[in-house]
Amino acid sequence: MLCDKCGKNNATTHIKQIVNGVVTERNLCGYCAAKEGYSKLSSGGLADMLASMLGDISGMALSDNAVRCPVCGASFSDIAETGKVGCADCYKTFYSELLPYLKRVHGSVKHAGKIPNSAPLAVKPKEETADTLRMELNRLVSEEKFEEAAVVRDKIKQLEEKDNE
Repeated sequence: MLCDKCGKNNATTHIKQIVNGVVTERNLCGYCAAKEGYSKLSSGGLADMLASMLGDISGMALSDNAVRCPVCGASFSDIAETGKVGCADCYKTFYSELLPYLKRVHGSVKHAGKIPNSAPLAVKPKEETADTLRMELNRLVSEEKFEEAAVVRDKIKQLEEKDNE
């Protein structure tokens, strides 16, 4: 699809406006979009939402000794300003700063993932509950595998302590 303004380049920015119930669509190339001020995400976009969750630290003064990612060179204030993490190593570099925000946004910092039900021969992870571990403990004791039973017993204690918290 060609740019509606210049008619030369491929359109990469698609703008849909609804004014008084009338829908207008414009398709612009990167150059024409930048000339009209669409080069950055508009206010209210995803980047603004993520940046607001990271807090308003964009006004913090950058010092020369600010920690930067060794791979992409992003600082934490860059991440907070744009709402985007520069690369995978940024998660390691800014772990302590990002941890509370990841917990707030996702509810957890551990990725569980999903396995589609339609996947052939999908192996679903076995969830360790206290009941399943007790059954395993009884089986190990009856087979006189006491060392393995002690490990399972410790897992049961850890689960019960976690549940009591």
